[in-house]
Amino acid sequence: MTVAPLLASIDWVAWILVVARVVVIFVALLILVMVVVWMERKVVADMQLRPGPMRAGPFGILITLADGAKLFFKEGITPVTADLPVYLLAPLASMVPAMLAFAVIPFGTGVHIFGHDVPFQVSDLGVGILWILAMASLAVYGVVLAGWSSGSNYPLLGSIRSSAQMISYEVGQGLALVAVVLYSGTVQMSGLVAVQARHFGVTGLGWLPKWNLFLQFPAFVLYAAAAIAEAARPPFDLPEAESELVAGYHTEYSGIKFAMFYLAEYMHMITVAAVGVTLFLGGWHGPMFDVLPWLWPLVWFLLKLLALIYVFVWIRATLPRFRYDRLMAFGWKVLIPVGLLWILITAAAIELPNIYPPSRAALIIAAGTVAVVLVLWPLFTGPPRGIEPARERDRSRAA
Repeated sequence: MTVAPLLASIDWVAWILVVARVVVIFVALLILVMVVVWMERKVVADMQLRPGPMRAGPFGILITLADGAKLFFKEGITPVTADLPVYLLAPLASMVPAMLAFAVIPFGTGVHIFGHDVPFQVSDLGVGILWILAMASLAVYGVVLAGWSSGSNYPLLGSIRSSAQMISYEVGQGLALVAVVLYSGTVQMSGLVAVQARHFGVTGLGWLPKWNLFLQFPAFVLYAAAAIAEAARPPFDLPEAESELVAGYHTEYSGIKFAMFYLAEYMHMITVAAVGVTLFLGGWHGPMFDVLPWLWPLVWFLLKLLALIYVFVWIRATLPRFRYDRLMAFGWKVLIPVGLLWILITAAAIELPNIYPPSRAALIIAAGTVAVVLVLWPLFTGPPRGIEPARERDRSRAA
């Protein structure tokens, strides 16, 4: 078989458009990271009555570019006790999953150029939600490998913390996504966006879209809390607790290697915010106009994304860092039980109206929810194990 017929059968324009789409999305992510870093510094400074970045560019918007250039040319110091191959691989292992998770996010309708439809999405996988969960699970390897390979105690402690925290909160995050998938009936990201294009059929609310934010609000709260913790953002940034661990898992990193960890953290935050927009805020849906119809979905997606990131920054500026035992207790004793209960409620709300009249189905759901809460409440509100015996010993000694 000759090579010429095989080459002639390839649609080179389609392949070039795919590569161009990947490159454009990657560059857009880098630019968005720069904007989000500047936005976070400005917002936190405003909440603390400080001016924030002012000098690099108009309103200090080029401060992230200046920091990146400084770190790129800064000398990288490698500890003599480091496991060099793993030490160098860890920043890539932390950054790549955050970028790959964004590949299934639909952020617009697309355009038609050169006779091809070009969607504003790298790949519309049929298992989009599972792909995102898989990439979130892989992200922990970069943190763990960085702490282990540094040959120092503080990074190792930070990586151990992060592994326990990320695994714990990924369970809560997954439960929140299960409830949305149950209600929407699909795990494909484009399908989840399409489901939210409907409107409420109630008089006076016909203009209001059926976003999962309204119908799955407890799942949204669970997802937001778990996503912030899983991304190790304040107030859940225990892996980087500078008051205890110097800088956590990346203490022994400097120069461009440290910048890659910094980039991965903000890419991860952007990705979890984009998933939240797609699953709960209607994705790219919004008012449409005849002028440049392909542009408005992209604009609405970006506005929703920046609004959700603003909330994350607001939380950072408002809440103090959790104590580690309380962080883990919140994940296992609050998020996971509430997530399981909400899955049961969602499943009952979908199936029971097919068996009973709506009023009776609602009564059964409400009674069942109250019964489950009353039965399980004492298990999660009692004193921590060991406190009561310790109190009894103290009383007997004092007597």
